[in-house]
Order: sequence, then structure tokens, then C-alpha cells
Amino acid sequence: MAAESTENEYGRVLSDATRTIARVELREDDAIKEEALNQFRHWIRKHPNIKRCRTDAAFLLRFLRTKKFSVPMAEEMLERYLTIRQLYPNWFQNLDIEDPDIEAIVDAGYLVPLIERDRHGRRVILSCAGRFDPYRFTSAQMARAHSLVVEALMDDEENQVRGYTHINDESGLTMGHLSAWSLTDIRNMLRCIQNSTPMRHKETHFVNIPSCAIKVIEFGISLLNDKLKNRITVHKSLDELRDAIDPTILPKEYGGELPLSEMIATFKRTLKEQRNRIKELDDMYIDISSTDCQYVSNDNLSGISGSFRKLEVD
Repeated sequence: MAAESTENEYGRVLSDATRTIARVELREDDAIKEEALNQFRHWIRKHPNIKRCRTDAAFLLRFLRTKKFSVPMAEEMLERYLTIRQLYPNWFQNLDIEDPDIEAIVDAGYLVPLIERDRHGRRVILSCAGRFDPYRFTSAQMARAHSLVVEALMDDEENQVRGYTHINDESGLTMGHLSAWSLTDIRNMLRCIQNSTPMRHKETHFVNIPSCAIKVIEFGISLLNDKLKNRITVHKSLDELRDAIDPTILPKEYGGELPLSEMIATFKRTLKEQRNRIKELDDMYIDISSTDCQYVSNDNLSGISGSFRKLEVD
């Protein structure tokens, strides 16, 4: 799928500070990166079921950096990433900012990356539950909005190295939001995020959780691995959140400097610039009818262990 010219690419030159983080946290240096990319590309070319896949450095480094340059673990995550895109097309395909419903969700400010990074240089993704209308939009459209946002961020190598901070403002969360998701969907989505999405989730902050949502959020957290659980902080107030996150980077509505509307408009320009690249992700293809896939055959993506053929949406 990728042009031949990308086969000799080894990623862009990072700043000295980011290179230091990459070396200390990810065991990354130029030689390791070059060798890992060569091994990864060779594995993709030889894989009997991967028919079309990007092989450019920005894409493959998503997985290598998430897995700290363990090539087998990066291969496993790529296989799962390609698989979930086909198992759950309503969640992970047709990611288009020009889809009127998806654009309306973005315009409402339900999910927006902040313009400034946090004190660790991480990209911050703000979710505002009350800005999503559960009576107008479906849970699948919510999932696609999330997928669109993260796909627009994951090729950025600064994000790959430094990771992400998530802020979830749950004010305005209603039974309408909660009833849109079955417990099985919640379980499958969290498995997809945890095992198949190449992102370094460094911090997750919850604030303004209404009493009706406490049990559901506790259920979701219980499904995460210990590493991710330990990176979750629940705040009782916006003041507590502002103690943890530099308030100047937050939207004006949260005590920051720039209005949320400006942040939305800035990010929408990015989504429009990247529209074709993101849509082309749907060209990637893995044959999930085969039993030959090395890693996902033992996965429980849908709560069913066994062969690829048994990986069904339940």
C-alpha cells in the first residue's frame, strides 16, 4: 500500500528532549529503530493474511514505540489493529470529517485535542460527555468520532514518544448516554483500546462523574490492566483537576485562555488536511477468515478464544 519511496524512511528527526525520552523510556536509538523497521516490514511482506498495509515509518513506529521496540509485540498489536478494523467497521472505518453526523459531533466539542501540550509535552485529549447528544447520535457514531480523533494524532512522532493525557469531563452524562452501550460493547471496546490501539496512555483524569455513572465507570476500569488502572485519577471538582493539569492549557470554559470553539476550529482544520490519509486506512486489509494469523488466534477480542474464524462480534 505504501509507496516504495517510504521503504527507506526511518522516521523524522526528533528534538533532543524527545530523543532523550525515547532512549530512556523506549530503548530507542537510530540503529535500533532502523533494524526494527526493517524486520517489521519484512514480517508484513511475508504475512500470509495481511494483503494491504501501510509500511511507512510514521505508521509502523506507532506500534514499535507503544511496545518499546519489541518487534514481536509490535507485530501482535498490528495484527490486532488490522483485525478490529474489520471486526468492528462501525467503530473503526469510514472515519470522515465530511460525514455530516461526525462533523456535528466534532463541532459540538464532544472530543477535542487541546492546542497546547501538558507539562510533560503530551497531547491532551478532552472529552465532554454533556456535549454528545445520545438521542441524536448512536454509540457507533461516538466510537467513530473517537477513532477519527486518534487517527489524526497517531502519526505524530512527538505523540508516539511522549504519549497522551486524557481528560474526561462527565458532567451532563445521562442515562441516555449509558443505555447506548451494552456491557458487551463496553468490554469489547476497552479490549480494542487496551490491546489493539497503538497509543501510550500516560494519564487519564475523570471529573464531575454523576452518581448514575459511577458503577458503569467502575466496571470499565475493572476491565483494564493494572498499568492503565494506576494511571487513572478521579477528581471531585474542577479545582482538583486544575491542580493536576496546567489550567492555562485548558479551554476558557475550564479556566484557561482560549475558548473551546477556537480549539475545535483549529483541530477541524487538521482533520480536513488529513481527510484523505485517514480515509485511505480503509484500504488496508487482513484476511480474518484464515486460521493462520499468529497472534490474534489466541485473543479474546469478543470473549471467544480459538481461531480467527471464531472471532465474531457478540
